Amino acid sequence: MPRVLRILNRLIVGGPLLNASYLTKYMAPEFETMLVVGEKEAHEKDAGYFTDQLGIKPVYVPEMGRSISPLKDYGAYKKIKQLIREFKPDIVHTHAAKPGAIGRMAAAAMKVPVIVHTYHGHVFHSYFNSAKTKVFINIERYLGKKSSAIIAISEQQHRELVTDFRIAPADKFRIVPLGLDLDKFATGNEVKRQSFRTTYRISDETIVITITGRMVPVKNHELFLQGISYLHQHSPKKIKAFIVGDGETRIAMEARAKELGIGFSTEKDVVHDQPLVFTSWRSDIDVINAGSDIITLTSFNEGTPVSLIEAHAAGKPVVSTRVGGIEAVVDEKVTGLLSDINDVQGYCNNLLELVNNDALRQQFGEVAAAKVKEKYSYQRLVNDMKGLYWELLNG
Repeated sequence: MPRVLRILNRLIVGGPLLNASYLTKYMAPEFETMLVVGEKEAHEKDAGYFTDQLGIKPVYVPEMGRSISPLKDYGAYKKIKQLIREFKPDIVHTHAAKPGAIGRMAAAAMKVPVIVHTYHGHVFHSYFNSAKTKVFINIERYLGKKSSAIIAISEQQHRELVTDFRIAPADKFRIVPLGLDLDKFATGNEVKRQSFRTTYRISDETIVITITGRMVPVKNHELFLQGISYLHQHSPKKIKAFIVGDGETRIAMEARAKELGIGFSTEKDVVHDQPLVFTSWRSDIDVINAGSDIITLTSFNEGTPVSLIEAHAAGKPVVSTRVGGIEAVVDEKVTGLLSDINDVQGYCNNLLELVNNDALRQQFGEVAAAKVKEKYSYQRLVNDMKGLYWELLNG
């Protein structure tokens, strides 16, 4: 039985955690996997409950944090080399940037037969200044030479990595979309919807718009607030907005909501009679999606957004910026409406169109639910990865 050492940056809610966890769990017994994880940041919600639910016991390397720290990073490198020495993996598969750097360097030094890296996103635009970005691109090109295969999770991401940033030759890449357990988003939705709306005292005629994810600059929650403000001025419909998640921009976004005249409540309040709710982190996203009418995303940069896959699985239409792998999830004008990242008015108009058009929301949602399950199931992900692993081991 081949052994896989899988390295993930940290246990927080999002695509990398789901991807790595499902592969760790469901590639057995054909592949034996050890999952290695680093340390989350203080403002991030721990998602260790998810690996617990799957019966996975990760090995922690606390020195492997998200931020660059030469001393800690070298400590993490030495620990991963030791794990390789003891576990003797046939494959080292890294997920995201920091594990990709430390893990691939350690695997190459220890002469592991197969080294695989998955890009769940990238930091080559909208994160850093041009000088720092160039450094990261050159590092990734160097690491690409040490990789047996590199996985992009969408066609768009593949084009960016190969053509725009020239990380590695095209023949080194494989496209393997995310795989998720979507069943809970498609079942019991009427009961979940009633529960959610009862909790927040939302009337049947109120349109609920939700954005889910980390509150960090690249997620651009400012645009979401501008869109909600625009709706209050231009739509006759009753609107209720939810920001699900937390992070470093939370305080700034609360201040911005006040500037725009958008009243809000938070997870600390008992009564939620304001038009906006900051919920902080929630684990019942299936319930929130069922209670919502439109799911939105406003990011400057994305890989393949889990929140939109889950939205479609729940039969919800999407309004989003047109970046990264979003077009692989959202079929424009078929399951949702997209706008360019700098087109504030376009985003606002798209929100307004879906808010005001009940039939279009219904139509988009029905098509979305039918499309997404086959493409993004975890069963498909596991089969794709098994095929790739055997190809590389036998090559």
